Amino acid sequence: MASVTLAESAKLTLNELHAGIIENIVDVNPIYEYMPFHEIEGNALAYNRENALGDVQFLGVDGTITAKAAATFTQVTSSLTTLIGDAEVNGLIQATRSNFQDQTAVQVASKAKSIGRKFQQNMIIGDGTSDTFSGLITLMPAGQILTSATNGQNISLDILDALIDMIKDKDGQVDYLMMPARTIRAYYALLRTLGGASIGDTVQLPSGKKIPVYRDIPIFRNDYIPVNQTQGSASTATTVFAGTFDDGSMTHGIAGLSAVGSAGVRVVNVGEAETKDNTITRVKMYCGLALFSQLGIACAPGILN
Repeated sequence: MASVTLAESAKLTLNELHAGIIENIVDVNPIYEYMPFHEIEGNALAYNRENALGDVQFLGVDGTITAKAAATFTQVTSSLTTLIGDAEVNGLIQATRSNFQDQTAVQVASKAKSIGRKFQQNMIIGDGTSDTFSGLITLMPAGQILTSATNGQNISLDILDALIDMIKDKDGQVDYLMMPARTIRAYYALLRTLGGASIGDTVQLPSGKKIPVYRDIPIFRNDYIPVNQTQGSASTATTVFAGTFDDGSMTHGIAGLSAVGSAGVRVVNVGEAETKDNTITRVKMYCGLALFSQLGIACAPGILN
């Protein structure tokens, strides 16, 4: 008599199911946990940047005062937009297939993760069209872009030093350097050639995570910075950023924006669908990005390695 087959015996048992979802769609971006956010009223934030200072003069005894020009300003507006998605789960599925993992909770968590990822991506490459907000590449002032070689160039300590020197906000204090993982690897390779530099120099973030530093400035890895930018004949270039964070005064560097009383990712139970046996849970975030001081950001495009 033939023995029972492996395939037949499998019908009489069940696989053990581990509760929880193992993340397989992951990008690294620790600056997201560190960047400040401001809650604003209305659908936009308006602020003024200096355009020209009021003039002054030296004056001799009984001289005539001619320095009468007033200061002028440029008003800038940063608008809020909506990131949103509906998690819709059938009633039968929720009722009968939530014994190991709540089906609705899994879908809501996935939508929230997508919102966070979409914000982080738009923070770099958003162009302000199609209801997006403008990201750092779009907001970058022309005078704060470090000139690159015609067909790109490799990262160097000289480039990092030049970027740091371009930050004049906060009296020259620089809060961050930001680059993709491949450029951080190239930075480590530079350190190894120096012979005396410590490749283990790090700073600890509030979460306990440690990241590398250069001249005591944290270097944030950001997987959302494109590595397929064009620089002359090169099509695999990327950009390295330096800058400052706002300190709550809305006068320095960059900050995220959200609606007052509705900060962060919001979850709303919409209820039953009208024509289906489905329950809808809405996940949303009212968000934007502000660059307050144009001297609080700089970038080096055309980085190849």
